[in-house]
Amino acid sequence: MDAVDRQLIQALRENGRASYAELGRLVGLSGPSVTDRINRLETAGVITGYRATVDAAQLGQGVTALIGISLAEAVDHDDVADRLRDQPEIEDCFFIAGEASFMLKVRAPDVDGLGKTVRRLSRIKGISHTDTTVVLSTMWESRVGEIAEE
Repeated sequence: MDAVDRQLIQALRENGRASYAELGRLVGLSGPSVTDRINRLETAGVITGYRATVDAAQLGQGVTALIGISLAEAVDHDDVADRLRDQPEIEDCFFIAGEASFMLKVRAPDVDGLGKTVRRLSRIKGISHTDTTVVLSTMWESRVGEIAEE
């Protein structure tokens, strides 16, 4: 991956809808050359997908919470992760070091909905404890930082 690839990735992180022509003008390449580079980055697994960033509150998901998940002893982390994947309220799931084994970002319509989600999570086989922190406001989310040079 060279400097042009990094520029293309950065541009797509900032605007995933940019056309190949726009990207080409940015990095000084033709549209077909940009297409080839992006296809190569997708094939290599560097670019893993494209998505729309939405306002969760506008979709009726006005409460965000971070939930730490502690596991029972001798439980298979992958089995629990598979069960967590089935919970539609979970937006992000991180396997972490520390007291908790997983940290989840959860969206719910309201506090009652969050409570139902937490109770459902607590009943999942292998989960021994949850620790919920309600987000009061979001300073930023899905931040697009600069790509580090190798």
